[in-house]
Amino acid sequence: MKLYNTLTRKLEEFKPINPEEVKIYTCGPTVYNFPHVGNYTSYIYWDLLVRTLKANGYGVKRVLNLTDVGHLTSDADEGEDKLEKGAKREGKTVWEIADYYSNYFLENYEKLNLTQPDVVARATDYIAEDEKLVDILTEKGFTYETADGVYFDTSKFAKYPDFARLDLDHLKAGARVDFNTEKRNVSDFALWKFIKPGEDHAMRWDYLGRPGYPGWHIECATIIHEELGETIDIHTGGIDHIPVHHTNEIAESECAFDKKMCNYWLHCNFITIDGEKVSKSLGNTYTLEQLEEQSYMPLDFKMWVLQGHFQGTRNFSFADLSAAKSRRLNWRNKAAAVYQLGQTRKTSVCDQILEALNENLNSPEAFSIIDTNELNYEDWKFVDELFGLGLIDGIESVPDFVKRLMSERDEARKNKDFAVADEIRDQLADNNYTVKDTPEGPVWQFMV
Repeated sequence: MKLYNTLTRKLEEFKPINPEEVKIYTCGPTVYNFPHVGNYTSYIYWDLLVRTLKANGYGVKRVLNLTDVGHLTSDADEGEDKLEKGAKREGKTVWEIADYYSNYFLENYEKLNLTQPDVVARATDYIAEDEKLVDILTEKGFTYETADGVYFDTSKFAKYPDFARLDLDHLKAGARVDFNTEKRNVSDFALWKFIKPGEDHAMRWDYLGRPGYPGWHIECATIIHEELGETIDIHTGGIDHIPVHHTNEIAESECAFDKKMCNYWLHCNFITIDGEKVSKSLGNTYTLEQLEEQSYMPLDFKMWVLQGHFQGTRNFSFADLSAAKSRRLNWRNKAAAVYQLGQTRKTSVCDQILEALNENLNSPEAFSIIDTNELNYEDWKFVDELFGLGLIDGIESVPDFVKRLMSERDEARKNKDFAVADEIRDQLADNNYTVKDTPEGPVWQFMV
């Protein structure tokens, strides 16, 4: 199995620390608003990663975090905490906002049939551990204190620019100097933010004798260390995490524990709409519910996502989503047909499909193999296990009345009573089934 590693900018053979427990960490959402379809893209691809690892016989332990404090409206250290922003927008407490949007995200996670993480970690459950990590970094000389918080001194970590190939001199030349004149370096970042007297911030914990809250980046370093250990196999996220969030995670973790944080870093690309990044600020977002209102299932969207490679750029359109919906329905009906008629192909294509995925999760190539080969029912079950597209849902549990109507229609056709046969076809259609007459005999098919 080969994966493109952001750390080395190379396609590398995957060599786990322990094949029985591949440790994976996925950066989760900031739970302050409704996630849009672009937000779910990465989770769909990392679900494919988990499924592919398991298909190769690896055991997996995966942690997904939920950011419910500390993520400011800027990915750096400026602006309002996003949870505070959500609370003001809706007239609720920050805790109510965090609970509501955490549950909302996880419900849609299930709608997309994504593999459940072994641990779902809320940032606010790790505050004491965050403080301990800041203490460790302070004791080792990597921090300094300003009026508004405790900062990580990036000049003390020589490897800081390496992961994102940062040009720190260029950053310094273009930096704003009016935000925090106490910062020693433009790339320094807050480990812990102090709440100023009179500042409205509901989430607060006492640390160093003052109320405050953790910086965004430290939650991931803390959760990884607590739940997975000092070095993990795979860390996943979006490409926007590379220059700031993941770079800062590496600095915190490796300086605190003197160990390599992660062996393989995987990053997926954005999807766009009309050529622009999907963004709430641009107002070009769709939720899964909005897609459902237009008769698209969440799994149709998942199909559309997996038709492209995780590193590629994709432009979303409803025309392409409709095509993905039709492709998924076609696959479901192919699986239903071979289930009813028996196996028509003795050799399996499962190895070919898995081989495509083992080449850096090449789902478009895997889909091409599926489209151009005749799969038996066991193949279709394997495909559904790999991609989680709900292809065989309802096939083995088709209602008895469908079987009865199919039998009655077959009898009517034998008796040349085509009016009754058409009447039965209409009854099936009323229940979202249709009939396809094949050389091997009639089969029922899904209509949606």
